[in-house]
Amino acid sequence: MSKKVAEQLVELLVQAGIKRIYAVTGDSLNELNDAVRRNKLIKWVHVRHEEAGAYAAAAEAELNGLACCAGSSGPGHVHLINGLYDAHRSNVAVLAIASTCATVEFGSSYFQETNIIKLFDDCSHYNQIAATPAQLPRMAQAAIQHAIQRKGVAILGLPGDVSAMDAVENISSDKNYFSKALIRPADEDIAAMANLINRYQKISIYCGIGAADAHDEVVQLAEMIKAPVGYSFRGKMGIQYDNPYEVGMTGLLGLPSAYHSMHESDLIILLGTDFPYVPFMPTDKKIIQVDLQPERLGRRAKLDLGLHGDIKTTLMALLPLLNTKKDESFLKAQLHVYSKVKEHLQVYVTDKGKQHAIHPEAVAACLDKLATKDAIFTVDTGMCCVWGARYIQATGKRHMLGSFSHGSMANAMPHAIGAALACPERQVVAMCGDGGISMLLGDLATIKQYKLPIKIIVFNNRSLGMVKLEMEVSGLPDSETDMENPDFTLIAQAMGIKGITIDNPDDLESRLQEAFDYDGPVLVNVFTDPNALAMPPKVELKMIKGMTLSMSRLMLGGKFQEVLDTVKSGYKHMGELLD
Repeated sequence: MSKKVAEQLVELLVQAGIKRIYAVTGDSLNELNDAVRRNKLIKWVHVRHEEAGAYAAAAEAELNGLACCAGSSGPGHVHLINGLYDAHRSNVAVLAIASTCATVEFGSSYFQETNIIKLFDDCSHYNQIAATPAQLPRMAQAAIQHAIQRKGVAILGLPGDVSAMDAVENISSDKNYFSKALIRPADEDIAAMANLINRYQKISIYCGIGAADAHDEVVQLAEMIKAPVGYSFRGKMGIQYDNPYEVGMTGLLGLPSAYHSMHESDLIILLGTDFPYVPFMPTDKKIIQVDLQPERLGRRAKLDLGLHGDIKTTLMALLPLLNTKKDESFLKAQLHVYSKVKEHLQVYVTDKGKQHAIHPEAVAACLDKLATKDAIFTVDTGMCCVWGARYIQATGKRHMLGSFSHGSMANAMPHAIGAALACPERQVVAMCGDGGISMLLGDLATIKQYKLPIKIIVFNNRSLGMVKLEMEVSGLPDSETDMENPDFTLIAQAMGIKGITIDNPDDLESRLQEAFDYDGPVLVNVFTDPNALAMPPKVELKMIKGMTLSMSRLMLGGKFQEVLDTVKSGYKHMGELLD
C-alpha cells in the first residue's frame, strides 16, 4: 500500500528530531493523528486547549531547540494564536501544523474555514499551505528550516484531503540542517569598541538572553574593566551564577542597584539584549550595543556604537584589545548598593506574613531553597514574574521560562507541561497566579493524564495583583481586579492531582517540602498577601502621588480596611525610598 501524505509528514518530523505534537485532535487532523499513532518515534500529546499546546511547544523549543504543535480547522487555528505569538516573540523554533478544510472548499465560506495566511502572518517567519501532495514535503522541510534558523514560528497549512492522498517523493532535501555560524563585527568595529572602553573608567555591562552562552567571557570582561553586570529577566539564568560582579536586573521587574549602576556610569555596554525599555535607559551616557540581530540595534536607546555579532565570539575578539583597569572604586560602590538592596529583599522573607496573607516573597524564597539545582521554573506574567525575578537564584543549570516578551497571562502551567515532557529527568516548578491558572484550568487534566510530576504553586492573592498596582500608581482606584476564586486544592483533587493548601506562614516550608517530596503532580494553593507591593527600581514622585490619590479615593469609597492593609503591607519598603 502506498504511503499517505500524513505518514510522509510524520517521517519528516521525526527526522528533524521532533518527538511530540501538542494538539487537540479532530476532523482535518485525524489522518495526521493516525500517522502519529502508527509511528513509535513520535507521540501525540492531547492537551485540552490548543493555546496550552502552543505554550507547551514554546517551552520545549526553548529547552531543546525545536518543537511542534497543531490546530484543526477554524477554532483550532485561532486557539493557537496566543501561544504562537509568545513563541515567536521569544525567538524559539516552533512548527505549527494548521490543518484546514478540503482544498475543493477553499474560498467558499465552508464550515470552519480560516484563511491561515492572513491569520498567522504577524507571528511567523514562514506561512504556507500545501495544496498538493508534491508541495507538502518541500514546504515541511522549508518550514522547519525557517523555524530553526530564524528562531521563531513556522506555519505549515495541511488541508484534510491532502493529508489522506498518496505521498509524492520530494524533489529537494528531506533533511533539515541545524548548522551554526560564528558571527563577529569587522576588525575596525571591534577596535572602535575597545577604544571606547579603554577611554572610560565608570562602565556598566547589561546582558540579555543573547549573552547566555558567553557567561565566562562576560565575567572576564567585567573583571578587566572593573564593571558591574546587570541583566534582563531572560538573561538572568545565564549570567547571574558564579558572577562576583552582578548587580541584578533593571527594568519594570528589576532592582534599584542595576538601575543605579547604569545611570551612574559613563559608558554602558549592552550585550545580547533588547531591554530595558526606554524609560529605564539613561539618555546622557555613551552606549555600545552588540546583538546577533542587527535590526534591533538602537531600538531602545541612542547608540554611540552598534555592532552585529554573537556575544561570545565578539568578546573573544575584543578582550585582547582591552587595557586592564586598576581603579575599582566605581565597581565597589555599585556592589555596596546591591548588598543593601539584597538586605531589603530579605525583609519579607524573614517576616513571612500572617494567616491568610503570607508574603509572596517568602514563598518564592522558599521555592528557591527547596528546588533542585537544575530545576526548571515557569512563571506567570504579573506578580509571579516579580517574585521569580527577585528570589529565584541562578545556578548555571536552572532555567526560567515565561512570557517575557509577549506578556500573556496563563503561560506558567502549560509551559510547565512542555518542560516536563522535554526534560523528564528534571524538576519542574510552575509559579502560577490565581488569575493565570484560572484561564487554562482544564489542562490540569493533561498533567494528570501524562503523569507529569509538576509542582504547581498558586500564588492566591485573590486579585489581579499587577493590574491592581498599575491602577493605583496611576491614581486610579482598583476596579474589577478582585477574584472570587474556587478552592484550587479541591479542583486539583477532582482532577486526580494531589492538592495542598497553605494559609499559615508557619507551615510554609514544611508543606512545600511535602509537595517536593511527593512522587507525582502537586498543586499547592498558597494564600498570599493581596496587598503585597512590587516596588519598581526607580520610584518617581508621580507614582507616590498616584498611590496617594488612589488610596484617598478608596477611603472616600469606604474601603478603609483595604487602605490600612496596603499601608501595613508596604511600610517596610520605605527604606528603599529613603536610602
